[in-house]
Amino acid sequence: MTTAAATPVRRPLVVTALTVLLAVTAIATVAVELLNWWYAPERGFGLAVRTGWALLRSLGFAVLIWHVRRGRVVARPFGLILAVTTVFAVGRLLVPRAGVPPLPGVLGFAALTLLCVAVVGLLYRSLALREVLVRHPNRLVVDRRGIFWRELAPRRPPVAAWLLTVRIAAFTYSPLMLVPCLVAVGTVLDGRLVAVPLVVGWGLTAVVVSQVVLFGTFFLLRGRRWARALLAAGTVAALAVDLPLCWLLLGLDGLVRDGAPLAVAAGITLFGLRRAGRDERPVPAGTGATPRAAEPVR
Repeated sequence: MTTAAATPVRRPLVVTALTVLLAVTAIATVAVELLNWWYAPERGFGLAVRTGWALLRSLGFAVLIWHVRRGRVVARPFGLILAVTTVFAVGRLLVPRAGVPPLPGVLGFAALTLLCVAVVGLLYRSLALREVLVRHPNRLVVDRRGIFWRELAPRRPPVAAWLLTVRIAAFTYSPLMLVPCLVAVGTVLDGRLVAVPLVVGWGLTAVVVSQVVLFGTFFLLRGRRWARALLAAGTVAALAVDLPLCWLLLGLDGLVRDGAPLAVAAGITLFGLRRAGRDERPVPAGTGATPRAAEPVR
């Protein structure tokens, strides 16, 4: 077995700057979460679940750094979804059930928000990064010369960058539903056994939604228009199940804390589907206009 020789390439300064920014954002995420936990008046089961989920996002920034340093095209949509959901995941733990949030927590959240805005701005506004983030994942290639592990473009036709954003946003549905579902387990532990069927159904729905998203995005990136309708229907179904159960089992506080992140991810998905469809819409002949070029990604 042989491996393809890789020619060392000097990374642009903007890649190093973004890498440092992402590392600082990951550290800030952990620091703000621990700060919120320290100042929280109630450290119950629900807060522990939400804090644990938010802390896992620091690993997401590590994955994003890995994609950026390798120039992967998926870094831009992944960074957008990670930054937006991180702000909501941390923000929902900042405000207590009663009273005003502590000043250190507010300052930490403001700093984290500015860092996330800087990450998204650099990913989407930097022309130098746009030229770097063009590579595809390495794949195992077998031919007459041997077995090689090298970059290989996927066989599917080019897709708009917005469709990659849709795929990543839709993949967050299941975990965003499972987090409040786990929080609702606390209501069962508190003696509300009548809520057991609702909690079980909630978890099963999250699993079904994940399968629908996996199936829909697979065909979405292969140009099947019916897959867009399937993802839109799955998005509406996820909201129709998650938001009422958040309100019923977790109250208005749970609806704001746990329903808002899913609503944001759903909004990004629906907007991305609409934007990608508009970019690909043919222009009628004789109008003198040229079709708007979508940013193709293989």
